[in-house]
Amino acid sequence: MTDSRPPDIQGCLPAPSIRSVGTAVAGRSYSQGALLDHFGVSDPKITGLFRASGIQRRFLTLPDPGTDGRPIEEGPGSLRDKHRRVALDMGGRAVRTCLERTGIGIGEVGFLCCVTTTGLLTPALSALLVREMGLPAAVQRLDIVGMGCHAAMNGLSAARSWCVANPGAVAVVLCAEVCSAAYVFDSTMRTAVVNSLFGDGAAAVALVHEPSGAAPGRRGGGVPVPYLLSSASRVITSAVDAMRYDWDDQQGRLSFFLDPQIPYVIGAHAEEVVDGLLAGAGLRRSAVRHWLVHGGGKKVVDAVRVNLRLSREEVRHTMGVLRDYGNLSSASVLFSYERLVEEGAVRAGDYGVIMAMGPGSAIETALVRWEEA
Repeated sequence: MTDSRPPDIQGCLPAPSIRSVGTAVAGRSYSQGALLDHFGVSDPKITGLFRASGIQRRFLTLPDPGTDGRPIEEGPGSLRDKHRRVALDMGGRAVRTCLERTGIGIGEVGFLCCVTTTGLLTPALSALLVREMGLPAAVQRLDIVGMGCHAAMNGLSAARSWCVANPGAVAVVLCAEVCSAAYVFDSTMRTAVVNSLFGDGAAAVALVHEPSGAAPGRRGGGVPVPYLLSSASRVITSAVDAMRYDWDDQQGRLSFFLDPQIPYVIGAHAEEVVDGLLAGAGLRRSAVRHWLVHGGGKKVVDAVRVNLRLSREEVRHTMGVLRDYGNLSSASVLFSYERLVEEGAVRAGDYGVIMAMGPGSAIETALVRWEEA
């Protein structure tokens, strides 16, 4: 019988595998209605925006109201401190869960890639985690800051290359997004769009590339293992400013901007990126059984789904994470991956596409195939 697997799987060539995933959240769980009450929002346009978001609850780290019942204003310094504190806490918990699930010790991590867009830290988050978690002082590090919601894919690409160059060694990619440290609260529709979507969350994955002929390890339980086969990217230069941070002089902080047209821009370019990714492996969309799409918002997911001709069932994990957590920026797609793992529906030989979108405007994709453990 002819083996139909791609050559890189057959020969154990550059195809690292994702061994485990761990997630964490912080703060309190708020319904959309509770957030409207918390900030005293009564504008019917804004309340309608919140209620039509497809989001039921989100975790956010918000201060309790003051004695007058109004939200306490957090200055730039307080927001920075919150980002540092919460990113370290959530990130550490996500990494520990990830490693514990696959039996990898803290001392075995050889590469750590930390992804965040919700705050700037120097020393970087990776160095702070080395100290806080007791990671090896010689761990090789990379911090990806400011790339936005698609940055988990960029982190996976970097980890994939590192794993190929270091067979048998463990790489960890952590996405830690404290979106409540990057909010501006005022009465404008611009900030209302952002405030209706984002939540706090962190997700980590561990990757290993087994050297040729090595016995598979740390895979556990006979569950099929996903191999990262390839990736494809596209920067939509005509919409490079459609998602961006601006400095708000009146508020004294960064304010995120989302162009209302971005769902349609992303949707219009989704086919060329995905089809290019699949063409490189000699596949068509019909060969893909699992789709993990970044939950950027209901309109974004609908635009991608319609343009790729996907069913609602095929984006169930995306919409489930959006419903229960909101948009977690770069961590979102890894939360969806965790749900796919927990569902137990993956079979050896299945193909999957992981897809995330963000500032640039950019679309990042990866092709995975599950193999027997």
